[in-house]
This record gives sequence, structure tokens and C-alpha cells, in this order.
Amino acid sequence: MKRTHLPLNGMRVFDAAARHLSFTRAADELAVTPAAVGQQIRALEDTLGVVLFRRTTKGLELTPEAEGALPALRAGFLQFEEAVRAMQAGQTSKSLTIAAPRDLTEKWLMTRLAEVSAADRDLRFVLIAADDVVDFTEANLDLAIRWGEGPGEHEGEALESEGMVTVAAPVADGATASSAEIAWPGSPGGDGVALVRVGDAGLAIDAAAAGMGRATVSQLLAANDIAAGRVIVLGDAQPSRLGYWLVAPTPQWRQAKVKALVEALAG
Repeated sequence: MKRTHLPLNGMRVFDAAARHLSFTRAADELAVTPAAVGQQIRALEDTLGVVLFRRTTKGLELTPEAEGALPALRAGFLQFEEAVRAMQAGQTSKSLTIAAPRDLTEKWLMTRLAEVSAADRDLRFVLIAADDVVDFTEANLDLAIRWGEGPGEHEGEALESEGMVTVAAPVADGATASSAEIAWPGSPGGDGVALVRVGDAGLAIDAAAAGMGRATVSQLLAANDIAAGRVIVLGDAQPSRLGYWLVAPTPQWRQAKVKALVEALAG
């Protein structure tokens, strides 16, 4: 019989009924009705072409065919339990591999992971720099952070942000911040003429802090530099359709350790 045709549910019912020699007690264990147990046993007997139980004046009795099959069946169920434990072991692992843009890792993620690991010293992180879409299987990733309009083809949750802010170096009282624009790939108005062009939004913040002009970046990315006084915000934050997203394929997204990390980072 092919594995895809194995009557696994019926075998589970048979195992319970054989242990109790009672459809009623087997039904209690399986949280079903005695009639449902009887139906499963009859269906299994029809599938296998053998009789598994006989009714006697003393109650249920196993046939020789049933008794001969039980040791292998119960050994098989033990192997199933071992397989389940092995698959669940990855869920309790304390190691997480995360892919994120380099500038976000430097400007925001490192700080947040330090807070997360302070609450659980057994956690271990592997960080991969990735600005584009990554192959979760090839990189063996648990979670990724991407810049875009949404999670794309994966499950996802947005990192909270006030939108885009324009930042520049602090200026003395009465002075005016430089009006020169610092451009980075994907920056608002990034296709126009700019005094300075840099490789990413993190470098744009650093260039602004050095006094080379003003940069428009995600408020999330600039938050630590703003709090530290390296840069100041010019004007109000502007809503943006773009933002940072925590993403993962559904199997990874469902893992307990990934759920906990998403909650910690997005909270």
C-alpha cells in the first residue's frame, strides 16, 4: 500500500480500541462517540480485508491478525512522536537568522535586538545584509526586513513610523540649515539634481549630520540620530506609502520564535 493511501486515522482508532478492548473507552480517549469508533474500525477492516475484533460474551477480543500487527503499529506511532519532537525542536531554538538592509541594521535593528537579548540572554542572532528580495530557503532565513509598500508575497507586519522626515545638522541660533539636498536610491525626488548622492538612507543621515545638506528619510531610520542630537528635523513628518516591513514565508512566520521576535520588534 502506498504511503499516501495509509489509513492513519483508522490505525490510530484501532490502537486505542485495542488497548482498551472497548469502543466506549477508546471513544472517551479520542473525544469522539462510540459509534464513530465503530465506523472507523469497520472502514479499516474493509480497507485491509481483515477482521480486527470479535465480540464475545466477555467483550471485545482481538483477532490473531490484529494481535500480530500491534507491535509494529505501536513502534510506528513512537517513531511518529519522535519525528514530531524533532520538527518542533527548531521552534524552541534560540538562534534566529535575520536579513535586513545594512543601514537599517546599523541605525535601528542593532539597538532593538540588544533590548530583546537583554531580556533573554540565550538568544543568538545571525544578521545578513540584504537590500533586495532574499531567498529564504537558500539563505536559511527566519525573518527579513524590507523597504516597500507591503510584505509582497510573504506574511508581514509593518514597523511603526511617522513617515518621512527631513533632517539636517543642528545649527546655531539664528542660522539656517543648508538647503542642499542629499539623495539616496529611492529617496523622494531622488532622480533630480542633488549636491550629494550616497548609497543608502543611512549614509544620507550621516551626510546630513556632517553638515553636507538635508536628507529626507524614514523617521524610523533617523529616530536614534534625532534622539542623540546628531540631526534635527526640519518641518513636519510626511506620510509615505513606503515603509519597513517584517516579512517571512508562512511556515517561518508561524514559528513561535519568529512570532515572539516580530512582536518584540513591531511593539
